[in-house]
Amino acid sequence: MKYHLTKFYLILAFFSFALLLNAQTNEEKDFNCFSILFGKGATADGSVMFAHNEDDFGDRVVNWYRVPGNHPEDDGDSIILKRKGKIDQSGETFSYLWLEIPELEFSDSYFNEYGVIIASDACVSREDEPQLTDGGIGYWLRRAMAERAKSAREAVIIGGKLVEEMGYASSGRTYCIADPNEAWMLSVVNGKHWIAERIPDNQIAIIPNYYTITAVDLSDTVNFLGSPDIVEYAVEKGWYNPETDGKFNFRKAYSDQGNLQSLGNKARHWITINALSEKQYDIDDEFPFSFVPKKRVELQDIYQTLRNHYEGTELDITVGFTEGSPHHQKAMSVCSSTNQYGFVAQLRNWMPVEIGAVLWIAPRRPCTEPFVPVYSCLLSMPDNFAVTNYKSALTDHFNKIDDFEEYSKKQEYVLFGKKAAAIDEDYGKLISPVKKSIEKVENELITNQAGFEKKMLKTYNRKPDQAKELLTEYSLEQILKVLDMARKSVK
Repeated sequence: MKYHLTKFYLILAFFSFALLLNAQTNEEKDFNCFSILFGKGATADGSVMFAHNEDDFGDRVVNWYRVPGNHPEDDGDSIILKRKGKIDQSGETFSYLWLEIPELEFSDSYFNEYGVIIASDACVSREDEPQLTDGGIGYWLRRAMAERAKSAREAVIIGGKLVEEMGYASSGRTYCIADPNEAWMLSVVNGKHWIAERIPDNQIAIIPNYYTITAVDLSDTVNFLGSPDIVEYAVEKGWYNPETDGKFNFRKAYSDQGNLQSLGNKARHWITINALSEKQYDIDDEFPFSFVPKKRVELQDIYQTLRNHYEGTELDITVGFTEGSPHHQKAMSVCSSTNQYGFVAQLRNWMPVEIGAVLWIAPRRPCTEPFVPVYSCLLSMPDNFAVTNYKSALTDHFNKIDDFEEYSKKQEYVLFGKKAAAIDEDYGKLISPVKKSIEKVENELITNQAGFEKKMLKTYNRKPDQAKELLTEYSLEQILKVLDMARKSVK
């Protein structure tokens, strides 16, 4: 692996970090979240996988909800958006798991009953004259996709149509969407333009917080969907000149150019692609949209990518954790101080979705907690993992939290944050036993997975409702075990 960094990049790291700190109140400039999408031919077991670290600044709580299908949140035929615009209510909605981060517009994750999972990564665009209808759509875009889509492709179509109708009310973003058959990236731009690309079955695609879709071929409807005028609009705005710029490149045409050069973005992309790809890259190379891995990846391989702090590179200023916590480095790492949770969705099309679609989740920070399984058919959530219920949560989502301690005092999930903060106080000393306990839990879970699921399949074929209850019981048992580990560590 090539680790050479020029002085230019080390200097840039310092200024990038300073700019990042100054931008914390401006969500358009935050370097929030990191995702990797795996086609089913790129994984050892043949599943589609989606790995994600959710990053959000400040004191945060993650509320867990199970939302039933057919639940009209608004009276009448319309849904009222944040900026008071309206979209039509769907005649049918599907059930889903909802990970909510109150106050924030672009941070929630969804996992529906068809195994469709949606999370996102902020991408700063160069659009400064967006066309919006009634203020546009933001928060509700991913929720509408989760409620209405039976596949990732269908989610892309639903999302693209809503962007064309309302306009996207943020600088830009890429929604990562996967199901048991395929994975997509849906990149939206402030206003009414969007593009989506399917990840090839035998490849992996990485995205930090800049657009990664490059070449576009809308005639290839198997692999691309998007605004029909995506090229013409870029020409009109002066972002793309066919005579001098060569082949159209969405990433170069639509991205904020400073965002493309951010070390916080480039370094996370670089460290991860070199961990998974046969070809090795320098940090200032052009990275491909997707690539064939050097080997088919296992769950454990993916866990490690989400735990990376640039260990062994010149970007690791902790010198092997001897100089403080790795979560406070100049270049934002994949596993960072702002992680609220990490997950790996394992999506398998050869089993009933209730068993084949499982979310392996590490609460708060992947390096301090094990990834434990939550099956998509989960019927209930752990006690005290939400401040309120799913109905009032939607109504109150944007209410300002004036006193975080008071708001979260009965919410058990905050214990994971307290544990992470305690470890950061003396990371080098404390992380070793934590790693050992994590490894033990994960190895046992993965070793037992096949046998457990074989039993569940037999039960499902006879009594599907009983199987769902047993899968729920098992999922809750694993979550509560990890919660108990966190509780003991912060006493």
